[in-house]
Amino acid sequence: MTNDSLPQKKGRPTPKRRDVESARKTFALAPAHSKEEKARQKAAARAARVAQRAAYLRGDENALPLRDRGQVKRFVRNYVDSRRSIGEFFLPIIGVVLIISLFPYALSAVIGVVLMYTVLFASIVDGILLSRKIKREVTARFPSESLKGIGMYGWLRSTQMRRMRAPKPGVSAGDKV
Repeated sequence: MTNDSLPQKKGRPTPKRRDVESARKTFALAPAHSKEEKARQKAAARAARVAQRAAYLRGDENALPLRDRGQVKRFVRNYVDSRRSIGEFFLPIIGVVLIISLFPYALSAVIGVVLMYTVLFASIVDGILLSRKIKREVTARFPSESLKGIGMYGWLRSTQMRRMRAPKPGVSAGDKV
């Protein structure tokens, strides 16, 4: 009982390694596209990425990632953007503290550290209060929506400098939401 479909292992000399390796190699085919076609495809892909980024920065709902989509997230973004928060000034204040720490006086270093920790603590307290306000407002306006992650989403957005936020703020500071 022999199976003829299986390759014969016995009764013939062992093939040379170079013959087996050369038989196993797959040769690269010529490129399917010319250089000009590849350049056109790259340019089209680049233009599509630029358009997608512009739509994302505008706040176009279809261009937003899943974490930023929906009416609740849009409300939270507008709520955060309509007010000033201490967290958005944290990075510039850290820059000032860095410059203050370059002075060779011990008092300037102490003032810098105290200022930094004061702003950090105030930013955390402001973020906690903002998170609670956001949850209260979302519960009042969208009672059937989940509150999971909403407070943290608003808090993290409030810690970004206003001009660095993405998607860009849709309302001005001081506007009513």
